[in-house]
Amino acid sequence: MASFNLTQFRTKNPIPNLALNRSRTDLTRRSRLGFRLVAASEAQAEPDLSVTVNGLHMPNPFVIGSGPPGTNYTVMKRAFDEGWGAVIAKTVSLDAEKVINVTPRYARLRANSNGSAKGQIIGWENIELISDRPLETMLKELKQLKEEYPDRILIASIMEEYDKAAWEELIDRVEQTGVDAFEINFSCPHGMPERRMGAAVGQDCALLEEVCGWINAKATIPVWAKMTPNITDISQPARVALKSGCEGIAAINTIMSVMGIDLKTLRPEPCVEGYSTPGGYSSKAVHPIALGKVLSIAKMMKAEFNDGDYSLSGIGGVETGGDAAEFILLGANTVQVCTGVMMHGYGLVKKLCAELKDFMKLHNFSSIEDFRGASLPYFTTHTDLVRRQREAIEQRKAVKKGLQSDKDWTGDGFVKETESMVSN
Repeated sequence: MASFNLTQFRTKNPIPNLALNRSRTDLTRRSRLGFRLVAASEAQAEPDLSVTVNGLHMPNPFVIGSGPPGTNYTVMKRAFDEGWGAVIAKTVSLDAEKVINVTPRYARLRANSNGSAKGQIIGWENIELISDRPLETMLKELKQLKEEYPDRILIASIMEEYDKAAWEELIDRVEQTGVDAFEINFSCPHGMPERRMGAAVGQDCALLEEVCGWINAKATIPVWAKMTPNITDISQPARVALKSGCEGIAAINTIMSVMGIDLKTLRPEPCVEGYSTPGGYSSKAVHPIALGKVLSIAKMMKAEFNDGDYSLSGIGGVETGGDAAEFILLGANTVQVCTGVMMHGYGLVKKLCAELKDFMKLHNFSSIEDFRGASLPYFTTHTDLVRRQREAIEQRKAVKKGLQSDKDWTGDGFVKETESMVSN
């Protein structure tokens, strides 16, 4: 059996890390050069990016999302060395022999005409499957990483067929490597749905409840359920996963898509021997969709669960610190990046941290918790928006700011009247 430290045990009420919570000294020590004592309040303190999620302490909220950036020991080690808060390894299952990838397996969407090689990349599609490396190899590398980085958070992504014994065996073998948590892949939109794997489970709440029951009865470390966006109401399976014992929700995985058709060859992309198959869509273009899905989950968690006991990891089109701040403002504890690393490299985390700190300084936030979920109260129904605007218009009548009806438009003041109704 593997040994586990205190932060690795599953618990709804984790023991606080007293060493991490201890405040720094209020005064700087006098040096030999005779510098005066400086009160901490006199200098602007750097924002603290560290987060503690399900009892797991991370130096920052940025997590390598499951996929190519966590596919082997070499790349995961690079992620830790660059400073990522945590790493989620590429999804593994018991039998890697059934996983056969093709190439090319990626296609990009640029912000210009069909087939052009110029312009900003705004979309990315993959038809890649889970890890094609033998489970024994992945287990060895996960164990090696935990031995070399005992204080860093390593999360295993796992997926199996609809088979209780297989899930239990996989959980037991992976736990013995010493990983800190599981992320369960209930969300891969392509590849082997006929085996009841990936999104085939995440889209079926009855099936999801049963499988989550198996997993949580066996696992002794925190479990995150990774949700598929390819569903009408993502809060429904998220609710089922939490009620079935999962400590966290991760969302979203990629969106089922067809990247496009080459108008010269009439063949779809990515093109493999002249043919293709629908795949998963990611990158900047999915960010607004991901925010909408995370909002739905966050509202449900806030209304029905104690969000101090559960966690939410936001995923989708994160390339800047501002992108990450948006997820956190909606209630996410951590933010995952996968395609962004594939496009910009592992050093991206330094830019993300710097930009997130700049955002926090702008608003005088000292910690992630200072603004987590701060934007949730500003979402309401359309009916409520109509009521609020009617009341506001009544209040503005005296100063003629905004128009109550189409009959109020004038030719001379048209531009100013337009400006009076613009929100940004």
